[in-house]
Parts: sequence; structure tokens; C-alpha cells
Amino acid sequence: MTQSELHGTTADGITDVRGLRVGHARVAGDGALSGTTVVLAPAGGAVAAVDVRGGGPGTRETDALDPRNVVQRIDAVVLTGGSAYGLESATGVMAWLEERHRGVRVGPDPAHVVPVVPAACVFDLGRGGDFRARPDAATGRAAVAAADASGDHARVETGAVGAGTGAVVGGLRGGVGTASTVLESGITVGALVVVNAAGSAVDPATGALYGSYHEPGRPAFPDPVVHEAAARRLAEARAAAGPPPMNTTLAVVATNAVLTRAQAQKIAGTAHDGIARALRPVHLMNDGDTVFTLATGERELPEDLGPLALNEVLAAGADLVTRAIVRAVLAAPGGQRGPGGDFPSYGELYGGFHGAQSEPYSR
Repeated sequence: MTQSELHGTTADGITDVRGLRVGHARVAGDGALSGTTVVLAPAGGAVAAVDVRGGGPGTRETDALDPRNVVQRIDAVVLTGGSAYGLESATGVMAWLEERHRGVRVGPDPAHVVPVVPAACVFDLGRGGDFRARPDAATGRAAVAAADASGDHARVETGAVGAGTGAVVGGLRGGVGTASTVLESGITVGALVVVNAAGSAVDPATGALYGSYHEPGRPAFPDPVVHEAAARRLAEARAAAGPPPMNTTLAVVATNAVLTRAQAQKIAGTAHDGIARALRPVHLMNDGDTVFTLATGERELPEDLGPLALNEVLAAGADLVTRAIVRAVLAAPGGQRGPGGDFPSYGELYGGFHGAQSEPYSR
């Protein structure tokens, strides 16, 4: 059952989980091709978890999400470019939350809080030509402020925005994608991804996106002549780019279900299957693939199924990550060519196939 079937309207993105908001900010200046994306939880925070499977992760505060540890709820997740340098953007988000007395209470005064802001980064250093052009605390503050100002159920901008500004996937431009659904139980699940993978999203035999094979119906394929020309162009771009850099795919899977922290962690782990369906190979030593889960706790899981009630959320999370990756690749704008490298977009190579186009879009 889709969100539109239940409610008639939908952002078809992670913001369909009521209370969640998304904001993007981009690093300014010549030679900059990086940014930060913030997923802001509703007041009171959300139960959170994380699963890291890439061999080269760059993260912050992920240990706090271990179910064995003390933090019960968090207020925001930061996804950022700039590799480990970009994790500084979480400091700006912390400051913004502290000013609003949001965080773990550590004293008698309501202002005595420590916001726990988990963060993960993608490698995009030098993609715009300037290695030092990367997100900082001001970028994080701008992204969380944009999230707060966006309003409930706002449509999420996708493509080369925020943490996906300089993203590349298998030599193609990557970016931000999102998707959502409402399950038969009435529980809402959404996903947001930042696709910046060493692996490819494109089947070299057909030119179709791997993730499209998991959509309902019979898959279609690009014209063989178009695919041959696209493959040549992509091979030239890859050769010009030199050795593959560090990469990463990041995701946030969110739901309005009431979850324990252990259940949330299980969802984060299973959602990696969605990455593996859409990108090949994944979880390499030069990837930092990381998935977060957020649960806002508005709707109980069906009681009649007991612990198996979690299964539909597990399956949906993986499916939505796959769908969001496809949308990120399709939403990437026209190719980026400059001192940081030559990165064509899927839309540039394959035209209108699979809905690819030259401007970012949301569905």
C-alpha cells in the first residue's frame, strides 16, 4: 500500500515519517563541490541505531547508539561531505540544538544538555578542484536551520545537494535520493541516501540501473547503441579520473513505529541489503558504507505477530534504500567536468531512459 493510496498526497520521501525534516547546505566558493545534509528528529528525539559495514568509515558518536549504552534518543543525524574533516559540521548542529535546550539532560537547569549528534561522511575531497573546500560547523548549522524551516512533510530536494553535492558512483555523478511507503499495518517507513560509491549502479551488460531490477514489473533496457556509446564515454571519464578514491554510501531509514534500540539496529543492518541490490560491489575497503535508523515511536507494531511483526519493516527498509539509490542516480544533474575530474551523469549518457534527466527532481 502506497502513501498516496492512504492519504492522497505524499512527499514520497523520508519526511513522510511525521516530524522528520531534512535540510541541505552547500560549501560556498570556487573549487567547492561538497556539503552537508541533516535529518532532524521531532521534539523529544527519536530512538536511533547504526550499522557500519564499509572498510573505510568516517563517523562520529556512533558508539553512543549501541543498545548497551546510555543514550536513549537523539535529535539529529548528520550526513556530510568532506571526509573526516567534514564531521566538524556536526559541531554546528550541536550548537543549534543546545540553544534550543535539545539533547541529553545532564543537570538541573533545562539548558544543561549535551546533544548527541551521530554523523557519517563521504569522501569528496578535491572534487571541485579545491581540496580544502569542505563542510565546517557553519555548514552544519545552515543545514539544520534549513531542516527546521522546511516544515512537516516537506518534499526533499534530491540530486547534487547537501552531502551529495560532489558525490560520484562508479564514475557517474551520484547524490541524494529518498523514498517512502506505508505498510499494510499502517506503519510509515522512509529512507534517505547519499550515493558516493566505489561500485557501480549500472549493469555493464545492459546499461540498466541494478536497482531497477527490483522494481515491480518487467525491467526495460536502454537501446544497445545508446548503451555502447555511454559505456565508451564512461570508460574515458574513469580513465581520466585516475585511481579510485575513497568513497561511501550513507543511508537513514526512518519509521514511525515504536521500536526498541535493538530492533532499530536490526533494521539498520538489514537495510544494507538494499545497498547491495543497487550497487556492485559494496562494502569495500575504500567504502565507508553506514546506515542509521530513526524511530519516532508513534505507532505500535502489530501485536498478533509477536516479534515477527518487525519483518515487514525490515523488508521495507531494504527495498526503500534500493529505490532511493535509483532516484539519487536519476536525479543527478548534467555531468561535472573540471579540475576535480570528469564525472558524467546517467541522464547525460542515457537521455530519458528510466526517467533520467538533466535537472534534480523529487518523486
